Amino acid sequence: MNEPVKTTKRTRVGVGWTLHGDGRRIAAGGVVAPDERLSWPRTIGIGMQHVIAMFGATLLVPTITGFPVTTTLLFSGIGTALFLLITRGRVPSYLGSSFAFIAPLTASAADGPAAQLGGIAAVGLLLVVVGLVVKALGARVIDAVMPPVVTGAIVALIGLNLAPTAAGSFEAQPLIAAITLVSILVVTVLGPGLLGRLGILVGVVIGWVFAAVTGGLADDRVAALREAAWFGVPELRGPTFELSVVLVALPVVIVLIAENVGHVKAVAAMTGRNLDDVAGDALFADGLATTLAGFGGGSGTTTYAENIGVMAATRVYSTAAYWVAAATAVVLAFSPKFGALVFTVPDGVLGGATLVLYGLIGILGVRIWMDAKVDFTDPVNLTVVAAALVAGIGDLTLSIGSVELGGIAWGSIGILVAYPILRKLAGLRR
Repeated sequence: MNEPVKTTKRTRVGVGWTLHGDGRRIAAGGVVAPDERLSWPRTIGIGMQHVIAMFGATLLVPTITGFPVTTTLLFSGIGTALFLLITRGRVPSYLGSSFAFIAPLTASAADGPAAQLGGIAAVGLLLVVVGLVVKALGARVIDAVMPPVVTGAIVALIGLNLAPTAAGSFEAQPLIAAITLVSILVVTVLGPGLLGRLGILVGVVIGWVFAAVTGGLADDRVAALREAAWFGVPELRGPTFELSVVLVALPVVIVLIAENVGHVKAVAAMTGRNLDDVAGDALFADGLATTLAGFGGGSGTTTYAENIGVMAATRVYSTAAYWVAAATAVVLAFSPKFGALVFTVPDGVLGGATLVLYGLIGILGVRIWMDAKVDFTDPVNLTVVAAALVAGIGDLTLSIGSVELGGIAWGSIGILVAYPILRKLAGLRR
């Protein structure tokens, strides 16, 4: 049960936010609400913390998938601004790159970047539709169509499908990968406060420095870094739509729904405000941001748990700080030098980081089951999840005509179709 949040006297300043107290201090037991802000120097400082928190994960996705870093950063900042506008400043959130897209983008690499962007755009458009449905019918419709046993299985198989990719990168430079992995684990477990929440970013930096000292950086990428301009326009490109790629990507929408709804619930719990009526807006906003990224050349987006950590640590939920973070991301997007620096990250560092990251996606699915107390003594739950997971982890690949589908698609389609049918049959048996 949440304790009541203490409020303080607020002074109206300008447009959009009221000043929290004197703008310098937060009362004991109180929080800075989404529609409040501290003084601008403090707000800017907290906005910078949000940039640091999202950096490692947001930049790691394009680094792994080969997408332009600066383009991804640009649409991340634009998407965050859209999210704040569409949710009317009620849900503080940063929209960074979603790890869930890594699996379908990796699986469809041979189809080319335009087709991959088509998959991202399709996911975004579907999420827009889901957002409109949830806004019209209420958030409970999600549980009715996709109960936790189904949602958890799809999230888990998306993460675990990537295990061979992580292992391959690790094996390419095992010593660098091991240094990166150990650094991430130690910093995450032992790092105090915000440092602990930045464990992946810190581990990647340590791994990169070790690789640079030991000659583990690719010469061509280092040369490209030297030649890159400090300022330039991000690379933009449009999508093409290929059915096989779209079908592989669409299951990602399950992850985005779970992450967005979970984010809204987490913010509601921390601020003491009921935000159920804005869940549809949040889904619509992330869908629109992902669609724009797909049509412009960036990675798909999602709400970021890393930034929830910053809010919990600072007790500042002001959307003003997120506007600062969004603006900062857009500014950094216009530096090709920055993008070239990120692309110098070697395979070993990626292997050490993704060994943790992909596992975390899989564990998120398990957490969905645990939170919902899914009963795995029930034969329906047990069998459909078992089949879906093995299809995803083993990357079951079959073709229907000219359309080739991999493990993520088959596992997701299988459980979405099989679960309601088997549940109905089990009910008739009784």
